[in-house]
Amino acid sequence: MSILPSFIQKDLPSTETDLPCEYGIDFETGQLAGEMVYGLEAIKVWVWICLKVERFRYPAYSWLYGTELEQYIGKAYSDEFIKYDSPKAVEEALKVNPHIQGIKNFDVKKENNILHMSFTIISDLGEVDIKV
Repeated sequence: MSILPSFIQKDLPSTETDLPCEYGIDFETGQLAGEMVYGLEAIKVWVWICLKVERFRYPAYSWLYGTELEQYIGKAYSDEFIKYDSPKAVEEALKVNPHIQGIKNFDVKKENNILHMSFTIISDLGEVDIKV
């Protein structure tokens, strides 16, 4: 007999669907929009924030969250290398989300130390286009 209480945890049937939910963001200004968004729009918000956060920099985020894209800025990497390597870095960062299955149609351009990316997210809820 243990001095600690024991109990049997029953798996209760879930009445809620696992629909992603995030605070809405105005992608032009980066400010909160004042509303909650669900589904594909929530995935779009999650991706936008994930791409803006540099991995390992902020202790508020898990080390699994964020990207490692700053390694391409200010370096003499060729455009071909960036086009080859950055999709892998982005996909690695985004696959942390259980709803995201992959990315396609990835396009990246480097202009004046700024990476411009566009791609399509493939998720269990559908596809959504991202431009950052």
